[in-house]
Amino acid sequence: MAAPVNQAAQQVQQGLQPATLQQQLSLQQDFDPVHRFKMLIPQLKESLQNVMNIASQNLAYNTTIDNGIKSSDASVQRFDKSLEEFYALCDQLELCLRLAYECLSQSIDSAKHSPNLVPTATKPDTVQTESLSYTQYLSMIKSQITCAKDIHNALLECSKKIAGKGQPPGTL
Repeated sequence: MAAPVNQAAQQVQQGLQPATLQQQLSLQQDFDPVHRFKMLIPQLKESLQNVMNIASQNLAYNTTIDNGIKSSDASVQRFDKSLEEFYALCDQLELCLRLAYECLSQSIDSAKHSPNLVPTATKPDTVQTESLSYTQYLSMIKSQITCAKDIHNALLECSKKIAGKGQPPGTL
């Protein structure tokens, strides 16, 4: 009797694992700007088609009214709403592209300023050949800190000079 219960529990767990894995993948893909961009493109195409269809319908309707063929009793779809939806999708696409660009530039900067990482493996046989030793990493970090301090000091001196020039002579 215990064996069928264990098998049922395993099947339930196995059934839940792909679902949770799928949810995690979908959440991860939602944060990926390139994936989001790819998902929004079909919606943008559909929205553009909708805008063009509504515009052509409204133009045809207004033409018939101007020619005196039809009365203004019929209802037409609102062009401004469809155009607003199209612009909202364009804004989302722009944000996705900006975010993707920022991620790429941050990745490039990270690779430029810290090209090799310190190995995190605890086993000596899994050490990566491209990684830095801890002492090399420390010296790189110390040089980065020194550079940041130099920049900070230069900015402080510059701000003091600017503040000193703004004061009237004789008031020091």
